[in-house]
Amino acid sequence: MGIFNPLYDAISWIILLFHGLFEPIFGADSGVSWSLAIIFLVVLIRIILIPLFVKQIKSQRALTVLQPEMKAIQQKYKDDRQKQSEEMMKLYKKHGTNPLASCFPLLAQAPIFFALFTVLNGIAQDVPRGVLTQVDVDSAANASFFGAPIAATFLMGTQDIVKLGGSPGTVKAITLVMILLMSASTFITQRQLMTKGMPKNDGQPNMMVQQQKIMLYLFPIIFAVTGINFPVGVLLYWLTTNVWTMGQQLYVIKRNPTPGSPAYFELEAKRAEKDRKSGKTSSGEISGPTNNGSVAMEDSNGANGSDGSEIKGQRQQPKRDKGKKNFKNNKNKKRK
Repeated sequence: MGIFNPLYDAISWIILLFHGLFEPIFGADSGVSWSLAIIFLVVLIRIILIPLFVKQIKSQRALTVLQPEMKAIQQKYKDDRQKQSEEMMKLYKKHGTNPLASCFPLLAQAPIFFALFTVLNGIAQDVPRGVLTQVDVDSAANASFFGAPIAATFLMGTQDIVKLGGSPGTVKAITLVMILLMSASTFITQRQLMTKGMPKNDGQPNMMVQQQKIMLYLFPIIFAVTGINFPVGVLLYWLTTNVWTMGQQLYVIKRNPTPGSPAYFELEAKRAEKDRKSGKTSSGEISGPTNNGSVAMEDSNGANGSDGSEIKGQRQQPKRDKGKKNFKNNKNKKRK
């Protein structure tokens, strides 16, 4: 277990850093101080993981572009699964993408999740982990989130919960609500991606869609089953990261949707409607009715108003045809 000590040190140090920021405001033993320390730990980690999230988005969109080639390989080698897998891997390698890229942010957070779980379990067992001192452990042990000690779990015994200064009923109620919120936020995030952020399926087998369907139902079940073993602080961490993921994904889907997805067509329709209301054509030129529905003519001097419209009140003078006048003069001279 010694190889994880640097990770325990890093996570506990970050928590203490944020706790020190909120301690003068809410108090050292306040549940608000410790809860905000965990929440800001999530914010910091997710900011660090933004490049990985961008890579995930790019990989998902690359897979979308490769769908025709992937379907062609599936059709060509439909009777040879091994050859089909080999050709798929060659295709992924050629274009520098990976069908498992959507799991990268989750996998990157797994060590952090494990370290936080260990540090909080140490608080419950009155054993300092990482850079936490005994004073820090005692302070965290007195902290609670809506009345539930941050080191307590759903399955923790009554005596242990009372030892942490909590009520068994409160702990079970808070952890149950948090587990349900974790599962619900995970389900909503995945469904949001499938219904808005992915191109419509044409009915043929699609590995990306199948992967997302598995994640849609699998992850909420995993959270529901394993969440009863997590301390309240870990549940707070995971619920916060789920909310962050949901908001981050919603922003990307609305602002920079995948081409061919329902969100993409919705954005294009909104832009077209906005251009129509502002009087712009598809080429970006200003359109609008004139006196007879055609473009207004310039006056004899080519003078227009400051807004490009014809200046009113000036009578257009007819222009003489100089070529026609010269022709008549030459004709008269010949007659003479």
